[in-house]
Amino acid sequence: MKLEEFKEACSKQGLELTEVQIKQFCQYAELLKEWNEKMNLTAIVEFEEVLDKHFYDSLLPSFTTKIEGHLCDVGSGAGFPSIPLKIAYPELEITILEPLKKRVTFLEAVKKELELNNVNCIDVRAEDYAVKNRECFDVVTARAVANLNMLAELCIPLVKKEGIFLAMKGANGMEEYNGALRATTKLGCELFKEETRTLNDGSSRINLFYRKVKSTPIEYPRMFAKIKKNPL
Repeated sequence: MKLEEFKEACSKQGLELTEVQIKQFCQYAELLKEWNEKMNLTAIVEFEEVLDKHFYDSLLPSFTTKIEGHLCDVGSGAGFPSIPLKIAYPELEITILEPLKKRVTFLEAVKKELELNNVNCIDVRAEDYAVKNRECFDVVTARAVANLNMLAELCIPLVKKEGIFLAMKGANGMEEYNGALRATTKLGCELFKEETRTLNDGSSRINLFYRKVKSTPIEYPRMFAKIKKNPL
């Protein structure tokens, strides 16, 4: 996906990017390539691939569902989907939870270079953060972090009632949905939308949108070792 194709694809979805926003996306791509030489951030660093497989992919859920308020990105890695969403929708407040300190250092550099306000990057595990920050986010999202039956327990306790849990998955998304149905129900969420989209290279993305319909039982989330050993 070339830069003009990226701009046109966003425009077709109702997102008109300004010159400032385009510059920010380009700066972000440059930082990814530069920092990736020092640490393992992503296997995808070529500009046109980054536009398609990282940036456009991160924006896909926002084209049909309004993403607003305070968003928490669990296991953000190099900043996906939260940083592209913040660039596209500057009014968003973002909290990024990333347990690897070196990645948080990168995210802080991105935040500074792109002059992004209301972005808080924290080197903490989601299950630890949830102890004092339960049910306080309008949207909680995760992309390529863990299987959904484990991911649900890491994310859903952070979602406020009536908020959204957005699980961004690949082609096996519906299989994961079925395997996690008991977990998502127990934790207080119901699926209200499933979207299958295709990227420029033909690969599939399945985004699962859940509504938090009741509070998560206080005993969740458990410690990660327990979640991994015995998923809900």
